Amino acid sequence: MKKLGLVGGIGPESTVDYYKGIIDGYRERTGIDHYPLMVIDSLDLAEMYAYASNKQWEPFTARLADSVKTLAAGGAEFAAMAANTAHIVFDAVEAQSPLPLVSIVDETCKVAQSKGCHSVVVFGTAFTMSSGLYTRALEKHGIEAFVPTEEEQKAIHNIIFPNLQAGIILKEEKERILEIANRNLTARKADALVLGCTELPLIVKAEDLDTLILDTTRIHIEAILDYMLA
Repeated sequence: MKKLGLVGGIGPESTVDYYKGIIDGYRERTGIDHYPLMVIDSLDLAEMYAYASNKQWEPFTARLADSVKTLAAGGAEFAAMAANTAHIVFDAVEAQSPLPLVSIVDETCKVAQSKGCHSVVVFGTAFTMSSGLYTRALEKHGIEAFVPTEEEQKAIHNIIFPNLQAGIILKEEKERILEIANRNLTARKADALVLGCTELPLIVKAEDLDTLILDTTRIHIEAILDYMLA
């Protein structure tokens, strides 16, 4: 078993999901009464949000790279960043990382391809949706990716911040997200909806939509377990 270093705190709710998901998955896969080894460096969400909002990608990258180095010093043998938005600068962080990194974007692309997807709709923070992060990555796998309109992106972003980041789910906000999802999936004749924010699985469930949902949090957790147990 390899020891995981997890960059967390962006946001806290999804970091809890990662922690519990990795523990439960490890115990289920191994069938033994032990627990996985990991260290978590929890960053300040407010600080990281300010960097992203102001497109200050250099300090954003530096903070993530420093976090990975902290995890390495804590004995981690590989690392993962528990946030989609952090992957906007994945290549720059990886270039400075003393540890192998497991990418949520790469792993999601592999799953989308394995499911036979030809076109998908991507939801996430406004940072993620407007960056082309998933659009570019999925194109390399022969999959066309679409994001909502700028107005819809703003609506989704304003549901993620502040409520979803704090674990707050409102009925009217869930209805709004599902309305946007259904409209875009129909208009694009898409095969799947990519939940490209680790908080979105809190509000969008598999049974909510009559289409394939690619939960990037769950996909990332499974990939982390694969690496841990390889």
